[in-house]
Amino acid sequence: MNTDTDDSGDLDQVLAEVTEHAKPSADDGKVADYIPSLAEVDPNLFALAAVEMDGTEHATGDSGVAFPIQSMSKVFALVLAMQLTEDDGEGVSEELWRRVGREPSGDPFNSLVQLEREKGVPRNPMINAGALIVDDILLDHCDDVRGSMIELLSDLAGEEVGVDESVLQAEGDTSSRNMAMANLMASFGNLHHPVDDVLGAYIHQCAISMTSLQVARAVRFLANDGTDPASGRQILPPRLARRVAAIMLTCGTYDAAGEFAFTVGLPCKSGVAGSIACLVPEKMGVCVWSPPLEPSGNSLAGRVALSELSSRLNLTVF
Repeated sequence: MNTDTDDSGDLDQVLAEVTEHAKPSADDGKVADYIPSLAEVDPNLFALAAVEMDGTEHATGDSGVAFPIQSMSKVFALVLAMQLTEDDGEGVSEELWRRVGREPSGDPFNSLVQLEREKGVPRNPMINAGALIVDDILLDHCDDVRGSMIELLSDLAGEEVGVDESVLQAEGDTSSRNMAMANLMASFGNLHHPVDDVLGAYIHQCAISMTSLQVARAVRFLANDGTDPASGRQILPPRLARRVAAIMLTCGTYDAAGEFAFTVGLPCKSGVAGSIACLVPEKMGVCVWSPPLEPSGNSLAGRVALSELSSRLNLTVF
């Protein structure tokens, strides 16, 4: 990866210019409206945060405003599962990749058609069905999946994070499609715990609330070969951290993963609240938040911002 930024100017100035360039594109997007707390969010909110390996923080806009991380949580659920992998690479990892694929879906993140066609095995852990399988596996091995997720994210963010109770309640009231996917996978023998238990873990992780700065801090360990730069603690071995990053690059932005690889060229994971987490290997963690979405479910202005940031600083991994 070329990370030569000598001619890029001050990073704070770059973020300000990227924000000015990207923010107007949000006008062409549409906020998620399946629950009131997302439908009622101000579409003009915008935040862009970058946290360097040495802890230097840069942010523009509404970087102190918290939002539900939604599908970005899938990265950290996968990390929790990968932490259970034994030194020889067997155990939970072997089970995980037998029950979940590693290929881009090419279909919407909540597709039932593909799941039926492929006999209850989700394409990857970054779509809803795949995340449900990850949580099903975590229920086998964690005494408190919800607490483990909060603890991991709080440690990585450097401060306590919590759950947006209104989002938690609303997600529970509108989870029919996820429930259908869980029941379909159970019918194929690929879901072992009661559907309500698996859905409860999944809905809880989606309702965790963080700011863009907290997310940017939290993803830095994946840009640092699995070691949290703030604490020096190894969250994942380097080979597993690289695998999580690879899944983000190829599957983290749903059926727009190819477009993100082409225009951004960095591992990303999006959420329908309008956030996108991005990691720049050996350099920084980034998070952009702009609620209006493209049809793919990714933040429209967020994609534009990351593409512009990558272009200006020549950050692509390719």
